[in-house]
Amino acid sequence: MDLVSIQHPGGVTELTLDGRLNMVTAARVREAIHEAIVANSASIAVDLSRTSFLDSSGLGALVWGLKAAREAGGDLVLVNPTEQVVLVLDLTNMNATLRSFTSVAEAYPHG
Repeated sequence: MDLVSIQHPGGVTELTLDGRLNMVTAARVREAIHEAIVANSASIAVDLSRTSFLDSSGLGALVWGLKAAREAGGDLVLVNPTEQVVLVLDLTNMNATLRSFTSVAEAYPHG
């Protein structure tokens, strides 16, 4: 999995994940979220438009990130999740907890 971090104005960090978000790559995603929060960017948008697979470990990393961001006074949202990711979110009823948007600007209009 490739992971790219982009800092947007207003303290929003966009993490773009390309590949599989699973047991092997979940720790790397948690680390990237933690680094964003430590850098005073607790508003995080995770772009999943190129994420081909999500398993329970990957889902756990996203939930962990949501909790960590909220504890730091921010939020974590998903941007453009693929059909497979949406299916996992629907099956686990996490689609209400992990909110999805079509763009970073939609998720953080003042960011």
